Amino acid sequence: MPRDPLIGLFGKPSAGKSSTLNSLTDTLAKVGNFPFTTIEPNRAIGYLQVDCACIRFNLQDKCAPNYGSCVNGKRSVPIELLDVAGLVPGAHEGRGLGNRFLDDLRRADGLIHVVDVSGTTDAEGKETRGYDPSNDIVWLRGEIVRWIQGNLMEKWGSIKRRHILVEAHPVDTLQTQFSGYGSTSKVVARCLERINLKEPLENWSDETIEKVVNAFTDEKFPTVIALNKVDHGDSDKNIAKISKQNPPESLVLTSAVSEIFLRKLAKQGYIRYTEGEEFVDTREDLIDQGDPDGGGLKEMDDKLKERLENLRDLVLYRFGSTGVVQVLSRIAKLLGLVPVFSVRNVQNFGATGSDPRVFRDCVLVKKNSTVGDVFRKVMGDVPLAYVETAGGIRVSEDDVVTVGKNDILSFKLGRA
Repeated sequence: MPRDPLIGLFGKPSAGKSSTLNSLTDTLAKVGNFPFTTIEPNRAIGYLQVDCACIRFNLQDKCAPNYGSCVNGKRSVPIELLDVAGLVPGAHEGRGLGNRFLDDLRRADGLIHVVDVSGTTDAEGKETRGYDPSNDIVWLRGEIVRWIQGNLMEKWGSIKRRHILVEAHPVDTLQTQFSGYGSTSKVVARCLERINLKEPLENWSDETIEKVVNAFTDEKFPTVIALNKVDHGDSDKNIAKISKQNPPESLVLTSAVSEIFLRKLAKQGYIRYTEGEEFVDTREDLIDQGDPDGGGLKEMDDKLKERLENLRDLVLYRFGSTGVVQVLSRIAKLLGLVPVFSVRNVQNFGATGSDPRVFRDCVLVKKNSTVGDVFRKVMGDVPLAYVETAGGIRVSEDDVVTVGKNDILSFKLGRA
């Protein structure tokens, strides 16, 4: 099944980006011949939690995804992640191989900026104390803006001459330049509307071009800021400052190493833990709740118990979770991603006489996607006869899919 859109993770060295990526997925994927390193761009499969369609029909016990999982109606849907090596100031000029790494980001639909909110690493990722991590948010975004702006300004003279010669619309002229970033004419139009720009393109000043690039960056690369290492003693004051400077919907408090630790304990049989939740059960907890066998969990030694209690106090009880699951949920919300369930039959949602499993396939599509978009994503170029949604209702290829409407689809193929 297709797994785009693509979410890019970026940040300075030592911000905890690799830990965040590891906490979002159990197994890192290889790209071409390149293993997971800090030099080449790397792909991984994360899991976005969504409300599964099975819960609408009380079919949780029969839901069995081909990819990911579904537990009590909470479905983990695969989503592709791109890890880009740490950026440093001057990356847009090629410092630290920055141009190469920035170029990898052009394929991303949304970004997760991992910030070391503890203030214990400087702008280049070197150990320090008292660093202000709010600076990272400013300069790292600035690197992306200056990279795009630099690419545009290199050719601005010829762009302007051609624009005048063919009497083009500004949207068409800019889309020709921005198409390499995965843009569309709609994205460019929204970008110009965002800044209410009426001035003819041939009269744009350098300041106007910078405003356009800033608006394009916001429109094309929605970004969630993952404030990592929240359990560090110096984090609180930095979180407070950053929260005043950025919209709340763009911020998520995280502790990637805590999530990795909890998943490791759960796999080893020491705790019962559901990813993204606040509560952790140990053998002693379950015995206190009336289970004489303690859920079959192993007994922890004093060192492990102390570490878990510290994690509970510093992360889970204070922030409600490690924040890692919420990072993907937040970027999905910013992008308006819609989970769509492709089934063979809308009456029984894919079940057969010999196989009672339902809702086996789910794909993520961008907001405003149509039924036809989903069909081409799932089925490719094969001919289509008609499409049905829940209740046996036929829908048009032009109908838009949203959560709860046209998001359960059965495609009936035509003849070639």
